[in-house]
Amino acid sequence: MAELQSVGTEGEQKYAAVVSAAAETLVGLDFDGTLSPIVEDPSTARIHEDAASVLIGLASRVKALAIVTGRPAGQAVELGGLDAIADALAEMGKEIYVFGQYGNERWSGSDRVVVGPPPPEGLAAFEAALPEVLSAHGAQDAYIEEKGLAVGVHTRRFPDPDGLAERLLPPLAELAAEHGLMIEPGKQVIEVRAPGMHKGRAIDTLVSEVAPGAILFGGDDLGDIEAFEAVRAWGETTGSPTLLVYSHAGPDRGPLAGLADLEVAGPEGVLGLLRGLSADAAGAVR
Repeated sequence: MAELQSVGTEGEQKYAAVVSAAAETLVGLDFDGTLSPIVEDPSTARIHEDAASVLIGLASRVKALAIVTGRPAGQAVELGGLDAIADALAEMGKEIYVFGQYGNERWSGSDRVVVGPPPPEGLAAFEAALPEVLSAHGAQDAYIEEKGLAVGVHTRRFPDPDGLAERLLPPLAELAAEHGLMIEPGKQVIEVRAPGMHKGRAIDTLVSEVAPGAILFGGDDLGDIEAFEAVRAWGETTGSPTLLVYSHAGPDRGPLAGLADLEVAGPEGVLGLLRGLSADAAGAVR
């Protein structure tokens, strides 16, 4: 079993159950903070240098792989080098799915086309009003990430990024509500997008299409809570193995700590866990 930052007996048992069911397991992973280190400028983020080899090796042992992210799907494909990974998986008869913008967009290795809805009504008006709100709270230099279907306000460049993000939440939530939008707070970022879609629904879609016998999901932030809840609910309903992995880096305990079965140290820890899963699954079938 991979070296873990913290693990209890129940987590070990759940890991062992997923190993036993590896051939029927759907592995779902967040992108930022899980496969890619968090960086100040999201456009410069890249998947961990070892991720491609780990994911390709794992694919031969599991049923399917999925990336479920708040990023636009096409951006995740580019930054993750997922076309090349999809090519390798296709030779094995395996599939990789990408659900971007919390499930509003999707891409797969079999069709290589991003499918998604048009930008939500109200987003353009929200963006037009955003500079004035940011300036009023001393955040006029915040990094604004355009996502097509959403916009992210990043505070990582400020001396007190967490405090500023906390102060911005009420005015941005008010502005978003005025335009029929919702906010999704994260680590030193506040994302504004259309309501009605979240990662839990993406998990439900994957379950219906992949029909897994077990699910492992790894994430690192608030946006992954619904995915964790959906996986756990599916496991309780079906009696099938599930494993929830918290990718944790930094001194602060995040909201996923109380929901996860296992905790690992950031992307390095996630990849270590996946390497171990692949090796243990290989040993189990010998």
